[in-house]
Amino acid sequence: MKFTGWNLLVSLCLFSSSLLTQAQPAPTVIADLDNRANISLNGDWHFMVDPYASGLYTFHHEVKADGYFLNAQPKPGSADLVEYDFSKSPTLKVPGDWNTQREQLFYYEGLIWYERGFEFNPKANHRTFLHIGAANYRSMIWINGKHICDHEGGFTGFDCEATQQLHAGTNFVVMAVDNTRLADGVPTLNTDWWNYGGITRDVSLVDVPERFIDQYDLRLNRARTSIEGWVHVEGAMQGEAVTVAIPEARLSVTASLDAKGNATVTLPAAGLEFWSPEHPKLYRVTLAADGDKLEDEMGFRTIETDGTKILLNGKPIFLRGISIHAEAPYRGGRANNDKDVATLLGWARELGCNYVRLVHYPHDERMTRAADRMGILVWSEIPVYWAEHFDDPAVLKKAQQQLGEEIARDRDKASIILWSIANETPATAARTQFLETLAGNVRALDSTRLVTAALLVRTEGKDKFIEDPLGASLDVIGANEYIGWYEGRPEDADTTAWHSAYQKPLIISEFGGGAKAGLHGAATERWTEEYQASIYKHQLGMFNRIPQLRGLSPWILMDFRSPVRQLPGVQDGYNRKGLISEKGEKKQAFFILQKAYREGTVGKPE
Repeated sequence: MKFTGWNLLVSLCLFSSSLLTQAQPAPTVIADLDNRANISLNGDWHFMVDPYASGLYTFHHEVKADGYFLNAQPKPGSADLVEYDFSKSPTLKVPGDWNTQREQLFYYEGLIWYERGFEFNPKANHRTFLHIGAANYRSMIWINGKHICDHEGGFTGFDCEATQQLHAGTNFVVMAVDNTRLADGVPTLNTDWWNYGGITRDVSLVDVPERFIDQYDLRLNRARTSIEGWVHVEGAMQGEAVTVAIPEARLSVTASLDAKGNATVTLPAAGLEFWSPEHPKLYRVTLAADGDKLEDEMGFRTIETDGTKILLNGKPIFLRGISIHAEAPYRGGRANNDKDVATLLGWARELGCNYVRLVHYPHDERMTRAADRMGILVWSEIPVYWAEHFDDPAVLKKAQQQLGEEIARDRDKASIILWSIANETPATAARTQFLETLAGNVRALDSTRLVTAALLVRTEGKDKFIEDPLGASLDVIGANEYIGWYEGRPEDADTTAWHSAYQKPLIISEFGGGAKAGLHGAATERWTEEYQASIYKHQLGMFNRIPQLRGLSPWILMDFRSPVRQLPGVQDGYNRKGLISEKGEKKQAFFILQKAYREGTVGKPE
């Protein structure tokens, strides 16, 4: 394998197995941490830029015994050689990407060290985990100079046990985060979005009892007659009791744990109000085991297919949607706070959406929680994107890890109806086998939701053919097309005929074109709002001639940064296909789609 660029080499060396002198526990995912007591570590963290990984390796590339992770303090009058000092280093806000916080880091790809001190008082017979909502892309973590875990993946959360490393009083955490793009990463080297680096989501210390509920799955059965599922208690003994209750519905059940710490539970669903976009009913659910109790807000609904129909609670539905990147409105950078979420989903609601495609990676949990409350259905995706190394078993393991972390965090969200396993991947045999494996993994982890992927379509003259062999393994077909932008003219949509090899529901997962907000001209002039609006007008007419069509998620809600979009004066480093600019300016196409959605003139549920 050939590598170019010192950053890539440093990244591979930094996280090589040679670093570890002893096996470290793998990070885990503990469900529903946003509803557990925690100590927030958000705020100002000291940082140091370290492009040569000199805080970890000697000049002979041996692991240092006295690396930056020790957080050594130079002593006045001492002859000790300490060539760093976190306490005198500048700070970055956590959560937050480093690119938009400091101008000199805007294009930086490489390693940055983070450090923060905190006070802590451990509880007897309790365990403590360091929770990181997301850090892009590879992370190593130390508590009080002791290495506790590593993680790869920039968009899924993880939890590292720190019980043994913490003590009463003042403690410190050090994280090394490297956003260098990797050929064998997920995603791989090339993407059409900005590679924001850093600790981009919340960090906290989470305290749990020695025996605690770490995962659970409660869902409405297909017949909508009962709530079925399971609860897992970490560290518990066989025979111990678990109770699940929905007080508002006066429902409660107690079950016993098996030898693996699992308890199977069933509750009657009579009298429950089912969750839907029109009525996003959430119930307070309590789960209790010996010494542990937590609460969650959950909705109950079914999602399935019947031929070419998508059925929500047994009734056909058409998904009026939009695609959304996790780009922060107005301020820019990675979206990661309540205001970002309220703005993005508020625009989707204003547009008339009952559904959003969250691309091309799992978004902050605030998005899925808010979607639950607002009644917005969600397509959630892992970043298996474009030309991954589909013949590399190690890459498959990385994708499976991210898929498992995504589902473990969000399986309690009623809003999520679609797990997407890929976007615009080449239809090779290796790719198909790779993604068929992921589709099987989804069904093993969560059989209650639908599996999809955004596929490329074949064009022959005025005909579009959906024939990707992966379609056989999907419940719902996603198809991306760009008539009027990457092919032909907008009016070509008027005479385009669609043919699908699958009698399955179809979502046009992407379509659209670019426009700079405020740039006006003829409808035949590219980059004008009028040209983008023309694409939408012709596309909307075409969609009603596709019999399998059950949803739309045009590309995209808001303009977002992308280093591959370089046209001066127009793109300036932004993908301009948004219906709204990054400054909140609505383009003409926004109102065309809004009118179609509100008046119901596009798409039919059956």
